[in-house]
Amino acid sequence: MTDVSLGIPEMPAPDYPADVRARLESDAKEVIARYPGSRSALLPLLHLVQSEDGHVTRTGIRFCAEMLNLTTAEVTAVSTFYTMYRRKPSGDYQVGVCTNTLCAVMGGDAIFDELKQHLGVGNDETTADGKVTLEHIECNAACDFAPVVMVNWEFFDNQTPESAKALVDDLIAGREVRPTRGAPICTYKETARILAGFPDQREGAVEASGGAGHASLAGLRLHRGEAPAHTVPQQAEPHRTESGAFDTPTSPSPAAHPSSHDAPQQSAVSDPDNPAGPAGGATESTRGEGE
Repeated sequence: MTDVSLGIPEMPAPDYPADVRARLESDAKEVIARYPGSRSALLPLLHLVQSEDGHVTRTGIRFCAEMLNLTTAEVTAVSTFYTMYRRKPSGDYQVGVCTNTLCAVMGGDAIFDELKQHLGVGNDETTADGKVTLEHIECNAACDFAPVVMVNWEFFDNQTPESAKALVDDLIAGREVRPTRGAPICTYKETARILAGFPDQREGAVEASGGAGHASLAGLRLHRGEAPAHTVPQQAEPHRTESGAFDTPTSPSPAAHPSSHDAPQQSAVSDPDNPAGPAGGATESTRGEGE
C-alpha cells in the first residue's frame, strides 16, 4: 500500500541538540523563577527560543511547552497571535515601516514603496543576503515623529525615502547604526534575548537608552506651566432677543456650556523653546483685541 501524504507536519518536533538544550533550560529556569505562575513566563520564553533560532520554530514551541507543562497547541496559539514572534526565517534586521494613518499621510507609504523597490523584496520578505526583512507595521506609538521606521524595535523618527534607503544600506554594509533614541542597533537574535529579560551586555548600551522625545513631552511641559497653550479665539456670542434670550432656545448659552474656549486664560508664560515671545496665546487682558 502506498503511503499518502496529507501535508501534516511530522510530529513530534525534533528536540534541540543536547548542549543547546542544556543552555536554554538554564536560561528558561531563570526566567520562570521570576513569576508566581510558570505559565506567565511563556512570552519571554518565546523570545528566548527566537534568540536561538531567529524565529519561533516547531522545536522552540516544543521546548516552551515542555518547560511550562503546556500543550504545543497552547504555545502555538500564543506565538501566532503576537506579531513580534516571527513564524519563518528572517533577516538580521527587521525593518518595519509604519503605514498607519498618520505615518502614511506624512510619507510612510512612500517610504515603504521606495524600500520595496530599493531592496527588491515585498512585504514580509527578506533580502537574498539574509540581512534585512522588510514589513509594514501598525502604529509604533510615536506619532509625534511621523513617519517612523523601526529596526529591531528601535525608533528612527522623522524619516524620508532617502534617509530610509541610506539606513538599510548601512545595515547591509555592516556599518554602525544608531536610532533616534536609544543604543546602537544589534541583531534580531540579540534583540530577542534582551526582550526575554536578559541584560544588554554591550558596553554603554544601557546608558545610551533614551526616553520620550521632545514632542512627546509637550503636554507634560504644559501641565507644569513650562510652556503656554495655543489659545483658540473665542467664537462670537449668539444674538440675543430684546428679552435677553438667545435666538435659538434649544442652544445653551456659553455660560451654561463652558468649554476650553470660554475658560479664563492665564497670563502667557515665556516659552523656553521660543525666547522671542509666547507661542500663540494671548493674556486675559488682550483677549478679543483684533478678533
